[in-house]
Amino acid sequence: MVKKIFGQTYIWLILILMYLPVLVLIVFSFTEATNVGTWTGFSWNLYPRLFQDAQIMTALGNTLILAFTSAVVSVVLGTFGAIGAFYSKRRMRKAIDMVTQIPIVNAEIVMALSLTVMFVFLSTYVFKTQLMSFWTLLIGHVVLSLPFVYISVKPKLEQMDPSLYEAAIDLGATPRQALGKVIIPEVLPGILSGFLLSITLSLDDFIVTRFTRGAGLLSGDSQIETLSTLVQAKIKKGPIPVEMRALTTIIFLVVILVVILISVRRYYVSKKQPHGRRRYMR
Repeated sequence: MVKKIFGQTYIWLILILMYLPVLVLIVFSFTEATNVGTWTGFSWNLYPRLFQDAQIMTALGNTLILAFTSAVVSVVLGTFGAIGAFYSKRRMRKAIDMVTQIPIVNAEIVMALSLTVMFVFLSTYVFKTQLMSFWTLLIGHVVLSLPFVYISVKPKLEQMDPSLYEAAIDLGATPRQALGKVIIPEVLPGILSGFLLSITLSLDDFIVTRFTRGAGLLSGDSQIETLSTLVQAKIKKGPIPVEMRALTTIIFLVVILVVILISVRRYYVSKKQPHGRRRYMR
């Protein structure tokens, strides 16, 4: 009984610590008070003002384009990398697993500085021109997200019968057909998880963005602004714009909606699968 009470108390405490700050921010997105903690009356005005702020909208557009593009590239490279490693020899597979784990445990500042030094070296001694741009920022986010896609797809491959690909080839399928109709459907949940994780990492990132960004994508500014760099710049000059509270609320509600849809999909997929489905471990 004591363990049950302690366990429930611990869970509720963790949930409160995780979500109370977000709930406070949501509540104060419905007032125009400059300081969070001061209530000046209910108002929807922050939401129309959010969409009228060109600077925030540009940063949001940059952030979404960067997140989606880096997620797509990371998913393609990570998925095919995981499939290639899965069908490689054991020693090669172990080496690839070790190499992909290093960026995950490595400090992000080390990755950001390494990318910056590499881009500066290439700019100075190889291409003789300024390389810092949206594309260097994209490379940085792909490097950040790629290992997480790999580790999302790899467990799905390990649950799959390794002879399925050869069986499809023996039955007359081309390698491309076997990949698209046999392998990809088996690892699709891992691909989707990796895609969502890549988007989350990109949206949340500041360090890699700060070190590898170049000219603006939508605005043509000297340096591209994402939401994270914009907030940091605003903090240096003064208080965070009150419109950010409305933007944060919208992002949080969208994330909640996506999580609910994914959970519903998994529920219906699990109901359609036969009980006792055999899993093959390599």
